[in-house]
Formats: sequence, structure tokens, C-alpha cells
Amino acid sequence: MKALRELEHRGHIVLPISLKRSGNASPRRLLEPVPTPLDVPLDVGDVQGLKIILVETVEHMRIWNEMMFREHPQGAGPLVGRQLRYLVDSDHGWLGGISFSSAALQLEDRDEWIGWDVEIRRTHLERVIGMSRFLIRPEVHCQNLASLLLGQILRTVPDDYERRYRLRPWLVESFVDVSRFSGTCYRAANWVRVGCTKGRGRQDRDRKMAVPVKDIYLYPLDTDFRAKLGLPPDSGPTALVITDGLSEDTWAEKEFGNAPLGDKRLSNRLVACAGAKAKIPDRSFTGVAKGDWPAVKGYYRMIDHPDEIAVTMENILKPHRERTIRRMMSQKTVLCIQDGTSLNYSGLSQCEGLGVIGTNQTDAQSMGLHLHSTFVVNSDGLPLGILRAECQARETKSKEDKRPAASIPIEEKKTYSWIQSLRDCMAISREMPHTKVISVTDREADFYELFDEHRKNPCVDLLVRAKHNRLIEGGDKLFNAVEESPVCGRLSIVVDRKSARPKKSKQKASPKRLGRTAEVSLRYKSVELRSPNGDDVHNAPITLTIVHVVEDNPPEGEEGVEWFLLTTVDVQSADDAAKCLRWYCLRWRIEDWHRVLKSGCCIEDAAHKTAERLKRAIAINLVIGWRIMLMTLLGRETPEVPAGVLFSDIEIEVLQAFSKKKDEGT
Repeated sequence: MKALRELEHRGHIVLPISLKRSGNASPRRLLEPVPTPLDVPLDVGDVQGLKIILVETVEHMRIWNEMMFREHPQGAGPLVGRQLRYLVDSDHGWLGGISFSSAALQLEDRDEWIGWDVEIRRTHLERVIGMSRFLIRPEVHCQNLASLLLGQILRTVPDDYERRYRLRPWLVESFVDVSRFSGTCYRAANWVRVGCTKGRGRQDRDRKMAVPVKDIYLYPLDTDFRAKLGLPPDSGPTALVITDGLSEDTWAEKEFGNAPLGDKRLSNRLVACAGAKAKIPDRSFTGVAKGDWPAVKGYYRMIDHPDEIAVTMENILKPHRERTIRRMMSQKTVLCIQDGTSLNYSGLSQCEGLGVIGTNQTDAQSMGLHLHSTFVVNSDGLPLGILRAECQARETKSKEDKRPAASIPIEEKKTYSWIQSLRDCMAISREMPHTKVISVTDREADFYELFDEHRKNPCVDLLVRAKHNRLIEGGDKLFNAVEESPVCGRLSIVVDRKSARPKKSKQKASPKRLGRTAEVSLRYKSVELRSPNGDDVHNAPITLTIVHVVEDNPPEGEEGVEWFLLTTVDVQSADDAAKCLRWYCLRWRIEDWHRVLKSGCCIEDAAHKTAERLKRAIAINLVIGWRIMLMTLLGRETPEVPAGVLFSDIEIEVLQAFSKKKDEGT
């Protein structure tokens, strides 16, 4: 029918007027409601006689229809295409029902996740089935029943579907109305949230968007379904190992390819320019091109492109972000490290759109951009990529603005960037139910609203270095309370050496520090933070754990190590507290990345006429800086990684020749 409609739309044929059947089709139902189940236990392990029954008889069809009509928000149907219906039975009575039918014809987020194009989708869409109804009756309050049923039905439906239709499904889709449900049972049953719908129903030809937006969940019945579709192994957001695609000849295409810049030629140029810039990262592109003026013109046409809607920092980074998420999926624990740094462009007096990043003793303003990033590392400290980055041209507070800080909405404050990044981590965490996501921040993120944001959606843990010695429940001070708790363990921390830094603008001078191993004492305590505005009626105290680390005997003349760490991680032992400490020590990875960007990639030496163009150049260097840092750490932390992962054959041959020559010289 769809093919006939397309032929008519193209003018090849004219279809006759469709004939409507007289009368209304009425599904078979019972004459009364389905009896309420009795004495259903609160725990699924105590349910007696639990089983899933395939609906094949008229009697079971009547029961299924009656339950759905009366108790499911979408009613009983009609369902579309190939169909299977199931009843959930037990010794306590009927507990619910499930159905499967044909999948949605087109879903942008689903199709992007699978990685297929229009032709492959049309050919193989029948291999995707939709869970069109999933009902646990309102009277049933049984913990973990829903996730158990989701697991059992997916082991049953492939065989039943193949037996009835001579076709074995590879993938199941389902939808969750987030205005009614949270989708917890789907995540518990290892379904993957891949995005959301657009608010269009199957028959919404006029694009009225009248249907509620729903989350899309998928479950692969066949783990090899992409290969059966004829897709490359890395199609769609499957998990990636850290070293995948890092070699010289493929990395730029992997990390920048198909960036949505509004023109495929611009995307191809981005790949070429990024690959060339990575070979000499500390040079301007003119120096990189070495006299290749067509390449230079192509680079600056891309950077200076007038389309400020498509050619953005976000779109340049989008392919890299997607691969970062896929690298996160392959890890058990990931640390999403947030931090900001100022980029000084005071020398660009003609550059439009810069903001104030500081003032000196004479009130002279330094102009530039503030970069706030979420840099992801695994539990070993190997960088997985940049999850989020934004450059802001901050404005100083107007002298006419007399509002006290407490009355300014959080959306207008500089600290809002931390909340936005946390929300981003929360959103992507739903795509990786097997990965523990922890947001790690320094003292600048120690503000109440961030912890309150976590309380609203506790799917990502927080690990924040405390700055404020607040009052806690009971009237004690935060730092004093943990200092008075008993020592639970002693650890060794490696303190890196630090070069002396002269005073610069508002930046304080820093003395030289020798590297050492610090012996520290470890304490932890559960505390309750009170609302800063005293509104304990509407803002209940937030329960956190504070971990205290202190160096008891620092070297003479050296400042001892002392950290207070606030965390939502469940800390029940000294080992748990030590794990939080190890995670926080990895926060310095983002500082190292900033150093690579400024010293290795020289991003503060870029010169463009507008801040928007600067952001485009910065975005390219963010990914180059990540790759440089990862290659360095892989060589140090995992020397067993084959050289071919990072270098081409000719590069390896040159390095071997250089090494041999060096050995002969010594």
C-alpha cells in the first residue's frame, strides 16, 4: 500500500477512491471487568505460579482486550501489522498483559542509533518489532515485577514470532510516556534509551504533533543484527574500545566525519584540516599547509563561513561527542570531569564578541573567552574524549544591577554552566545502564543548587571538593564534624612537582614545589546539608558523605595536603572512601588537557575577526589536544599497546630506524 501511494504521489498511477467498510469493528470483550488479583506479594520472588501465556484462544483474547480497554492508557488497539499478545498469569490472578506489533515506519533517533539508511530500513524494517502494550495492573504493587517480565518476554517472543510469521525479529522497540512513567523498569532490564519521538503519531500526515513526546527504548534480540543488516561494525552507537580509530590515517575521519555543518563539502574540509593541523599542532594553519594556498583558503573559508547556525562549535564537536559516548559505554566507571579555564585574546583588539576575563591592578580589562568543558576519563585516568564544551564571552555585572546574589536566578549566574554540564551527564547516562557515571568537580562547584539538581535526578553521582564550611543538621560545622570523626585508614598520595610561577595580572605567584609522596590520614562521615536560605520546609536537607584527607607531617616549608570531598557515592567503608580519593586525584587530567591546549596546540595564539570564528578554531584543537594527551598516556600507562594502533607503517619504520641509529651512536 505504501508503494502504491508513492507511485501515485510521483504521478505514475491514479488510485481509485478507497472503499470504507460499513459498521464499526468491535473487538471481542468480556461482559464484566477482569477479576482483581488477590494477595499479590510485594516482592516478585514471592509471587506464586507466575507465567506468561501467548494469547491463542477466544477466551484469552477477551480477557486481554477487556484489561487493555479498562486499564491501559492506549486501550486495546487496533494494533498494526504482525501481532502477538500475551497475558501475565499467576496463582493470585491475572497480573497484566503485553503485546507486540509492527515497528514505527520512521523514527529519527532510532534510525540514527541503528545506523541504517532509507533503503536498508525499507528492506529490513520487518526485522524490528514494537512492544505496543505493556500493562501491570494498577492493583499490583510488586517490586521488580516489571523488569522481570521484560526479561522473560524477550526470551519468549523471538521463537513465538518466528513460529507464527516465519520471520525472526532482530530488534524490539518500545516507547515510554515520560509524563506518566520514568522508564526505570526498562533500564533495569538492560533496554537502551536511544532518544525520543517528535510527538507525531503514525497517521499524523499534517504534522500537528498532537501526540505526547515519548522516550524510545530498544533491545537487540540478536547482538549481531548490524552485520546482518550489512552495516559496518562501528555503525550506530555501539561501545568502542579506547584505542579504536586513533591511527594517523583514520582518526580525523572518525572524530570529525559527517559533522552537520550544512554542506558535505564543509564536513570533508573539516576532516582534512583537522588531520593536517594535528601533525603540527603548535602552528597556525598557514604554517601547517607549507605553501599549499588552496588548502589555506579552504581552511579560512570554513572558519569564516557566514552560516553561524550550522558551522558552530557544537556541530564541529558532535561526531567526537558521539564517539566519546560510545567509548564511555565500554567502561564500568567513567569520570566526567568539569572545569573552566580562561583563554586570553587581549591582543586581538579588533575581534568582536570577546568578554572580560579579568582586570589588573590598574583596572585594565583582559579580554577573551571562558572555556567550560566536561572531560571524560576512565577509572585508570585514560581520556575518553570531550563530552561537552562551550566558550562564553562573559559580561561584568552592571553597576545599575543592585540585586543581592541570593535573589539572582541561577540561570543568570556563572555557576549555571556546572548545572548544565551535570544535566548533560544525566541525559547520556540513560544510554549506558551498565556504566557508572560520576561527575567530578573542583571547589568552584561547591554550591547548594548543584546538589539539589542531583537530588531531582540521582542517576549520576557527584564528587565535589568542598569550599564552604557550612552549617549541617545538628548545628555543627561541616569540616569540624568530619575532623572529629575517627581515622579509618592511611594512604600514600603522589604529589607532582610544580614549577615556580610569577605573578601575572590577578593570578597569584606560585613557588616551586618538589615532587613527593604524601602520607595522609583518611576520615569520612555522613552529613545533611541544610538549605542556605533557611527554607527547610520546602527544601529538605540533602544527605551526603564528606571524605577528609589530611597530610599529618608535611615537609618543612611545604603546605600539607588537605582535601574535603563531598560526594553522593555510597560510602560504607574505608575502601569506599579511598576509592573516592583515587577518583578525585584524576581530576588533574583536565588541568593537563588545558596545558596541552595552551602550550601544545597554542589555542591562545589564534587570530580571527570574531569570537564565533575563534570558537570554531578552538573546537578543532580541543579534539587534537585530547588525542595528543591520550597517545602520551597510552605510551606511559599501557606500553603493551601495539604501535600500529597509533602510527602508520611508514611512521613505525622511521621510528625504528631512528631508534637503531640512536642506539648505535651511544
